[in-house]
Amino acid sequence: MSITLQNLSIVIVTLRSENVIFECLDSINREIPVFVIENSNNFEFKNLLEKKYKNVRCTLTEKNLGMGTGNNIGIKLVKTDYTLILNPDIILESNTLEQLMISSKNNQDFAILSPISSNKNYPNYKLLEENSLIAQDNFLFKVKSVDGYAMLFNKKKINEILKNEPEIKNQKYFDENFFMYLENDDLCKRVIMNQGTILVASKAQINHLGGRAVNEKYRNEVELSRNWHWIWSKFYFNKKHYGLL
Repeated sequence: MSITLQNLSIVIVTLRSENVIFECLDSINREIPVFVIENSNNFEFKNLLEKKYKNVRCTLTEKNLGMGTGNNIGIKLVKTDYTLILNPDIILESNTLEQLMISSKNNQDFAILSPISSNKNYPNYKLLEENSLIAQDNFLFKVKSVDGYAMLFNKKKINEILKNEPEIKNQKYFDENFFMYLENDDLCKRVIMNQGTILVASKAQINHLGGRAVNEKYRNEVELSRNWHWIWSKFYFNKKHYGLL
């Protein structure tokens, strides 16, 4: 089964993201269900989104649970076969979703499919040691991992690949021990280790505003938090996959 408007949903985790979320939502086809997981108790934000966008459902977590946990909550709400994870500072091109759908038609055996960043200086993927172009007509290529700000899940395939992980039965795809960083690298590593395929569709471009997912007035607070969580995530990732030493 390939991706269509009828079997695709979008999950966006936010935290005080009212400065950028509207540009993101305006770039999404209104036929696609969007699940916004707001890591706070901001009822004003929820009401504003749901009033302005009929395809948006906003869930308040009451407190900041982090990116991985927020995405897991959103994915569990999704009823479609495919889920596109987006950060609120992502803007889709007019043909991004169409190109993802085209790319999936003849290449349905993927676990994760990612659009490509329009900024070539900051690629949103890491290549395999032996990269291979698997579909010349759609410019699909295999990668080792993709950045978490834009990644499309083939839920049935991921469930099959990671079926031996206890948390998968509860649709917890991201390891919730990661709060802010490397939860995407961890998931990609687990997929690759279990012989899954991660693809990038180079005709499906996105624009990443970068570092603008949180309102500017909270910059100092967020930067302090980022530094701590980056150190913790690096430690936990290495401990989990390579051992304490």
